[in-house]
Amino acid sequence: MTATNPVFDRIKQDVSANKVMLYMKGSPVFPQCGFSAAVVQVLSHMGVKFKSADVLQDSQLRDGIKAFSEWPTIPQLYVDGEFVGGCDIVREMFQTGELGQLFKTKGVAFNEQARPE
Repeated sequence: MTATNPVFDRIKQDVSANKVMLYMKGSPVFPQCGFSAAVVQVLSHMGVKFKSADVLQDSQLRDGIKAFSEWPTIPQLYVDGEFVGGCDIVREMFQTGELGQLFKTKGVAFNEQARPE
């Protein structure tokens, strides 16, 4: 029997309670790294409502999210409970239109006129 991991429980709660969840460094208003800022910029440009968690405020969360997703870097984007990826993946998906398709498939409201600049 494995012991429950409170950080994993919190992450599961976050990603199930929020259609679009972003684990980032800093906040959407004041990102603390360029990669987090880039993902916030893409989501904001697309008009997507999202919830974020600042991993710099909680070292257990910072380590926990990497173990949870088996992904070594932050930011990390989840859509409808599913791990999408980090900055490069989100940016690339936005440029190819895949991110918009994902939002459409998952029932996430976004500005369909938003295009890569």
